[in-house]
Amino acid sequence: MLNGVGLLSGRKTGIILSPLGVNEGIVFQTLEGQTIRGHITSVENYSKSDPAKKFSANSTTLENGIQQVRTVEHLMAAFSVHGVTNVLIKVDDEIPNVDGSAKDFSELIAKVGLVEQQAPTKVVVIRKKIGVGKEESQEKHLYAEPFDGFEIIMRVDYPKPIGEQIFTFNPEKESFSEEIAPARSFNTFENIELAQRLGKVGSGYLNSHIIMHEGKVINTQLRYPDEFVRHKILDLIGDLYLLGFPIRGRIVANMTSHGYNQALVEQLYQAIQQDIGAA
Repeated sequence: MLNGVGLLSGRKTGIILSPLGVNEGIVFQTLEGQTIRGHITSVENYSKSDPAKKFSANSTTLENGIQQVRTVEHLMAAFSVHGVTNVLIKVDDEIPNVDGSAKDFSELIAKVGLVEQQAPTKVVVIRKKIGVGKEESQEKHLYAEPFDGFEIIMRVDYPKPIGEQIFTFNPEKESFSEEIAPARSFNTFENIELAQRLGKVGSGYLNSHIIMHEGKVINTQLRYPDEFVRHKILDLIGDLYLLGFPIRGRIVANMTSHGYNQALVEQLYQAIQQDIGAA
């Protein structure tokens, strides 16, 4: 069990994790008893038949047509790296954001421990390059390519105090709990103030974000000089796990958001469905 404040609602919320059986997957259950799969097909506005679909840009929201669960990405990232494949998450309508990182989720899973189930883990193997966006340094793009293992190369380039930051994460070489999980969300004071005036976010932003104003961080000390790019990797890991399986391949990302992450996962999911249909 873990408690905190919702990023968007600003209300106190919490989660309770319970084990599920083999091949039951990641399932969210609301207080009203509604279940929502932790899968790309549950992403808000997902529709494989609509080429003009839009994705949530600021966080990852899942829905079943009746209810939704918001800001799942940091918890999903912890599930991914710790190898959690079958779990029930009891929650209100929003995962607690805690400090804006995945640190508490990762520590909770490590503390509770996992039960190994008697079933092989399926892995998605990237056999050819697939991606979204235009591959130029100043353009957003994201692609997956063949690689023996799993690796993410992320680049960001934002105004001060961020600038250009590049980071490569390989879980066989770096520790997720030490290098990625503690990296926090970030935004500008102006963006947060505007969103609050429009009623789009609650007070959850104030205590769970690195807040920047006039080229400086104004509310905290950075945990790493390049904490910003590390957090982008954290978000990407969480969104990639909406595929339902771990990935064997290299993911290269430039200036991406949740929308790009989800669009790539959708492409990968559709490729898997095509392979299954052709088998």
